[in-house]
Amino acid sequence: MDYVQTGIDRFREENWKRLKGYRLGLLSNQASLDSRLNTSQKVISGLLPGQLKALFGPQHGFGGEDQDNMVETDHSYDKELGIPIFSLYADKREPVPHMLELIDVLIIDLQDVGTRVYTFSSTMLSCLRGAAKGGKKVFVLDRPNPLGGAVAEGNLLQPELYSFVGPYGLPMRHGLTMGEMAGIFNDVFGLNCDLEIVTMDGWHRKMLWFDTGLTWMMPSPNMPLPQTAFVYPGQVIWEGTNLSEGRGTCRPFEVFGAPYLNPAAIKQCLDPKATRGCLLQEFSFRPTFHKWQGELCHGFMIQVLDPRVYRPYFTSLALLKSVLEIHRDNFEWKEPPYEYEYKKKPIDLIMGNSSIRRELESGGALSFTEKKWEKELEYFFEWREAYLLYP
Repeated sequence: MDYVQTGIDRFREENWKRLKGYRLGLLSNQASLDSRLNTSQKVISGLLPGQLKALFGPQHGFGGEDQDNMVETDHSYDKELGIPIFSLYADKREPVPHMLELIDVLIIDLQDVGTRVYTFSSTMLSCLRGAAKGGKKVFVLDRPNPLGGAVAEGNLLQPELYSFVGPYGLPMRHGLTMGEMAGIFNDVFGLNCDLEIVTMDGWHRKMLWFDTGLTWMMPSPNMPLPQTAFVYPGQVIWEGTNLSEGRGTCRPFEVFGAPYLNPAAIKQCLDPKATRGCLLQEFSFRPTFHKWQGELCHGFMIQVLDPRVYRPYFTSLALLKSVLEIHRDNFEWKEPPYEYEYKKKPIDLIMGNSSIRRELESGGALSFTEKKWEKELEYFFEWREAYLLYP
């Protein structure tokens, strides 16, 4: 299998000489690796010694060390390079002028997971805004969408629910790369950022992660495997409920449940289409931290049998519908705050349209919801064409 060349691979081979003499900043984390498993920090500092002046880390920290939502990371210092590491998930979630004064060019190299609520795209947007205001150039080193770029799923995020877990009206599973999203943000928000995308070589839209030949390094603590990314566009909805999404287990998001859950009853009233491309394996677990810490939870582990057929968002919404029908007395929506939003319901921020919650509460048919998405997705596929970088 030939490796896909990511943006950092192409930067290492072709683009680095153009940045000689510039003061550089790098937004990355532990998953920002080239195909030889060298970190972007190591690659850039080796090619352009002394030019890296600041490092920036997204949610979970520059080394991916911090758990969960609203667990902030402190600023720190890289002793080897002798430069600051600024956290963009701290008291502020955007680069402020004194950070950007140290650099001429900001390089962004982050591994997204293909789901709208993953916060790296919001961090990238805040960097584009800051760079545009400060007159700094931005290079985005592109990486594969692990879910591919051919399929999108779900409703478009409504403007009244824009937040740190959804900065723009994309569907839950968006089928875009970070580079493509950067181009979208620069245009739709009128940023006029001096932006350049270092595209991949060898990636096409039908590729899933396993087709790329690349090694997976978890981009965040609860994204340990590519399989986690496959289920995440649906399973992230449990963050807005009192069900455990599997944090505190070895297989977060693939595993989910609660002490009150009756898996057999859930399966019995489940929409048959919910198991397209997957198997719901009844599973019990005891989270070591987070929701239901130390308590025995009953639920499922999702085994993805065919990721090209499996539709994670529909599957998880169908499961949520069954949970509401069977366990209305025990089930609860999570209350704010959630990702620095203190008034709106977390589930509405996650799903991106409060009418979906209301339809589920009223026992509405999911087929009706799915039909509404079809029109939104038709519009989205046509609209996004202008921003696509890959065939």
